[in-house]
Amino acid sequence: MHALLKRVACTPGERRGKWLVLAAWLIVAVALGPLAGKLGDVEDSSANAFLPRGAESAQVNTELEKFRTDTVMPAVVVYTGEGADAKAASDRTAFDRYVPAGEEISGPIPSDDGKALMTVVPLDSEDDITGKIDELRETVGANAPPGVAVEVGGPAGSLTDSVAVFDGLDSTLLIATGLVVAALLLFTYRSPFLWLLPLLSVGFAAVLTQVTTYLLAKHAGLPVDPQSAGVLMVLVFGVGTDYALLLIARYREELHRHEDRHQAMRIALGRSGPAILASAGTIAVGLACLAFADINSSRSLGLVGAVGVVCAFLAMVTVLPALLVITGRWVFWPFVPHHGTPARKPRTVWSRIGTAVARRPRWSWMMSVAATGVLALSAAGISMGLAQAEMFQDKPESVVAQERISAHYPSGASDPAKIVTSTDRVSQVRTAAAAVDGVARVENDGDRTPDGQLTTLSVVLEDAPDSQAAKDTIDDLRDTVHQVEDAHALVGGTTTESLDTQRAADRDLTTVIPIVLLVVLAVLIWLLRALVAPLLLLATVVLSYFAALGASNLLFEHVLGFAGVDWSIPLMGFVFLVALGIDYNIFLMHRVREEASRLGHTRGVLEGLTSTGGVITSAGIVLAATFAVFAGLPLVTMAQMGVLVGIGVLLDTFLVRTVLVPALALDLGRWFWWPGRLFRGLPHTEPNASESAGSSSARDRAHEVA
Repeated sequence: MHALLKRVACTPGERRGKWLVLAAWLIVAVALGPLAGKLGDVEDSSANAFLPRGAESAQVNTELEKFRTDTVMPAVVVYTGEGADAKAASDRTAFDRYVPAGEEISGPIPSDDGKALMTVVPLDSEDDITGKIDELRETVGANAPPGVAVEVGGPAGSLTDSVAVFDGLDSTLLIATGLVVAALLLFTYRSPFLWLLPLLSVGFAAVLTQVTTYLLAKHAGLPVDPQSAGVLMVLVFGVGTDYALLLIARYREELHRHEDRHQAMRIALGRSGPAILASAGTIAVGLACLAFADINSSRSLGLVGAVGVVCAFLAMVTVLPALLVITGRWVFWPFVPHHGTPARKPRTVWSRIGTAVARRPRWSWMMSVAATGVLALSAAGISMGLAQAEMFQDKPESVVAQERISAHYPSGASDPAKIVTSTDRVSQVRTAAAAVDGVARVENDGDRTPDGQLTTLSVVLEDAPDSQAAKDTIDDLRDTVHQVEDAHALVGGTTTESLDTQRAADRDLTTVIPIVLLVVLAVLIWLLRALVAPLLLLATVVLSYFAALGASNLLFEHVLGFAGVDWSIPLMGFVFLVALGIDYNIFLMHRVREEASRLGHTRGVLEGLTSTGGVITSAGIVLAATFAVFAGLPLVTMAQMGVLVGIGVLLDTFLVRTVLVPALALDLGRWFWWPGRLFRGLPHTEPNASESAGSSSARDRAHEVA
């Protein structure tokens, strides 16, 4: 079996195999390409797609579907300012043409303070809701007197604004990410041709990813929502480009040593393949651990992301090597790697860094821990949770409309909680709910399911729906109505959704994080054949995560002006950063292990750092830049994810992998590899790190003089 896998892995580097691989990918792209555009057809954008599975608020949403005997969705038009009465009355006549047969417009309804008017316009949800809302907004915006403000919100307005946020998100992210990656590859390789090959390979990976995700969603129940679909392409581009940089760097190195480019590619694949496989496996399995999360959007992001990583891995170890071998050495022009020439300069930035770290390894890792620890302290003051109005970087009109309603109507009237209960127990439930502290009033909606078994009640809370006081009232309300015998009452609504999500996020942190850590540790133990090194590497990445979280919180609070951090960010950020952060440690330590078995531990660490320094730094910058694309998106949650992952990747690239990990390895010596074969095979005494660094510097100076 091992021989078969090795044979398959070397196929792209063979004289005939490279053409077979390229032909296979072209056939896949042409045959399955049309399915890639259908991913949006299987996306779930319903409220439950972003709620915890099994949560009471999600159950209420499901039950409410039974009440939908018509297709009406209301739009709410809010008027404020002097002269609003005449404007509202005039618009009411104009609204008649939007109302389906059998329905009536409500209002204008004056607020208690007399400073606002509200008109409810029922729309046919089977019609083009977004188009109707656009027309409504044009209608109310026309001939508005000076000083009169009019906003269109309500469920129909919120739906329209949400669609606008996600509309074209995939294509926008794809274009932006592609441009960022292309620019960075051009800068990295300084070749007019070479950058095209990784980008083309990532394109193949993107097609395969979208097709695979679509088929799994359609036929295997893979959960896909607009957020996970948007992150998917960024992840494929970032991870795929990282693997491309690592493989091309090793291939280029082997071209200096071997005249036959096919042999050079086979060796490059054989030596870098295990590290790439371990990296892809770690990220994919780490993301797949989100399947244990309760929040549906977290599960979707993890499972969809795992599919993307696997597809990116397959493309980067098959079609990219084939393209590189087909094009030959000239693709590196003007920096063509000629056989027999040095693979790199005698002294590089990374050899100097390694020498500096080796002189004082203990001081180096202690200072690194102190620096990351200071940043991590900033995570202690994070304000968790975002209100609905705080979910957008620029407030859409529906949010402004909701704020107007909250300002001029009773606090909870703008967004009442919903109770679904058995019809024959509705009076008892209503009486019990009305007696709860914090409940302003309970209204019988008069809505029943077609079979008459269930009835809904609206519960207006005294406090604003996003407040902690309202959440406390919801807890009391649930406890009370659940005690009504045979009522089977369920409490839902926006406040309950926020409360359920908050609690599920806390549960997910304590459930998923230990699983992710165990999975990553197992992969590191398998790769490095040691125990001490994997434990230390995992600890450095966890420390880096908390430092990134603290640094991000400072940016969110003092630069970007976010009101808080979304509940989903700590968990998703942890999974992404542990999986992606360990990536660079895998690349580094796989090479260090290879060199240590040949040169000894100290020289192996320095050689590994020098050999991988440039490529890992380039990979880190590319990955951070791709996630930084999220920072410009209108959704605060995605912007926060991009900032957190970007900062974490840069910390891993420039501090953890460059200083902290090499310093720990040098300070521990051969014990770093305990209890593996390398620990037993290394000499018990080696030149200490500073002596080795000094000899390396002397050799470098001798090379320069020569």
